[in-house]
Amino acid sequence: MIEIRTHGRGGQGAVIASEILAEAFFREKKFVQAFPAFGVERRGAPVVSFTRVSDGEIRERCEIYEPDHLIVLDPVLLDTVNITVGLKEGGWIVINTNRDLQDSEMLGKFRVATVDANTIALKYGLGSRSAPIVNTAIVGAFAGATKLIGLKAVLEAVEEFVPMRKENNRKAAEEAFHGVNFISK
Repeated sequence: MIEIRTHGRGGQGAVIASEILAEAFFREKKFVQAFPAFGVERRGAPVVSFTRVSDGEIRERCEIYEPDHLIVLDPVLLDTVNITVGLKEGGWIVINTNRDLQDSEMLGKFRVATVDANTIALKYGLGSRSAPIVNTAIVGAFAGATKLIGLKAVLEAVEEFVPMRKENNRKAAEEAFHGVNFISK
């Protein structure tokens, strides 16, 4: 089983990112599960969502405490919360940032890739300057970095699952897929 934990802030699309990710894996004939965890304050507050992927039935119904991979929608969380708690050694961390992370202490045990999903989202009119919606871009980047799912499945999941601006969301996912920066492999 592959377990993925997504960290973001309310309004960035963390919950939908997990659902799109699950749909993409489902299109590649996997069993999937996706669900969020957040409090009553949603907009701007920390949000965590979870995705499980398996070749067989998924019987677990709890949060993911030891993920194989992480997705980080808000790079500020890197400085304020230890998001790597429980992350398995060698796991991927895909981060929405334009910051240089070469000197980051987290690089030793994990594989890290970045993409400027904010800029990509704004380029395609997804969200606003103060609140870009980065879910499709970050899922594209996750697929591009990890190679666990193909771009075709991601684009099909966006087409099926995203209610508005489908073409712009597909373009954002594809650009992020091809625009991943590898900090470590």
